Amino acid sequence: MHATYAEKGLRILGFPCNQFGGQEPGTEAEIKEFAKGYNAEFDLFSKIEVNGDDAHPLWKWMKAQSEGKGFMTNNIKWNFTKFLINKEGKVVKRYGPTDDPNVIEKDLPKYL
Repeated sequence: MHATYAEKGLRILGFPCNQFGGQEPGTEAEIKEFAKGYNAEFDLFSKIEVNGDDAHPLWKWMKAQSEGKGFMTNNIKWNFTKFLINKEGKVVKRYGPTDDPNVIEKDLPKYL
């Protein structure tokens, strides 16, 4: 999906987080090496926190933008929560951790 839409402006950003069952215990280098094994073609950033007082400011902002849009709480429930942000920098949709990335593809054309 990424290669198909990259020339139209799509950027996928990954933020490892170890707040969910200890699934990301490794160092930044170990996490990036692990992602290479899955041919990850997205930008992978440093490990951060997404919930609580120490949540990264970007995640605090994204959660606040999607509050009241079908989510009971603005907390991230599990890894692989996804946000779609338009070209104007606004969160237009939030996807749950179990939503397959291919589900997002149907929403992309109206925002690219």
